[in-house]
Amino acid sequence: MDGQLSTSKAPRSEVTSGLLFGLLAYGLWGTFPLYFSLFDELNPVEVVAYRITWSLIFCVILIAIFGDWRAVRSILRSPRQLALLGTASVAIAINWTTYVYSVSTNQVVEAALGYFINPLVTVAMGVVILRERLRRPQWSAVAIAAVGVVIIGVAKGAAPWVGLILAFSFGTYGLMKKLAGAGALPGLTVETLLLLPVAGVVLGYFQVHGGTAIATHGWGLGTLLALLGPVTAIPLMAYAAAANRLPLATVGILQYLTPTIIFIMGITIFGDSVSAFQLLGFCLIWTALAVFSYDTVRHSRRASPLDALEVAEPT
Repeated sequence: MDGQLSTSKAPRSEVTSGLLFGLLAYGLWGTFPLYFSLFDELNPVEVVAYRITWSLIFCVILIAIFGDWRAVRSILRSPRQLALLGTASVAIAINWTTYVYSVSTNQVVEAALGYFINPLVTVAMGVVILRERLRRPQWSAVAIAAVGVVIIGVAKGAAPWVGLILAFSFGTYGLMKKLAGAGALPGLTVETLLLLPVAGVVLGYFQVHGGTAIATHGWGLGTLLALLGPVTAIPLMAYAAAANRLPLATVGILQYLTPTIIFIMGITIFGDSVSAFQLLGFCLIWTALAVFSYDTVRHSRRASPLDALEVAEPT
């Protein structure tokens, strides 16, 4: 859930449970390529249409259980929040489609690149759009990461578009969510609700032109597509539980678990190749993340208990 993370001390039991929830959330997000590889035969746009539809259904069930309709109604009555979440919904749809495409075309390592540089893209957006100020080590980290991305692009002979689209679309999503100030579950409910008409048009198109996945592949695949609802929401709820229990610096470090798992799976399970030149680019990005993380930890130790940061949830 989008919320504030206090740097004040928490009971050890809360920290332990927070770590478990955090490992669960980021671990599940890291294994997403394995799940989405089950849909290699499908068009990524159709997969995303199903993900939107079943995520909305699952969110509605959860809200009915937990009685959070008031938060949803509040968002729907706020033109500002609707506009921001509408923009967020477009960004996350682009992100989801690109992610599924990266898995189906064996570009998993480049997907990992996107989520490695995403925190630094978010920082850059904060500077450009929100006029935030960076400390000198943070500027250094952004510059080192930029050099790493350029090196990877030169090694490929083209810009790493998949990674860049993932990073910037998710950075935009996080920025819009931060500005909207909506909770994770009500926010995701409204976002998928806004995208539902588009999902309906997409599924209608595929039904007319050869049939939808359920019609052509049966209910076995249909069940896997339906499970995209809980697959999307469960790590999100685990993340929310972790965010409410852990200090900012801990969450900041844990978020790199996801792209690390994706990167390892990319070069082992999915057979992505990484040249020495590309590996140099990744090493620079990892160096940038180390500099950025160290500065965050050091600064958070000196911060007031009132200092907090809002962290956007991954896909």
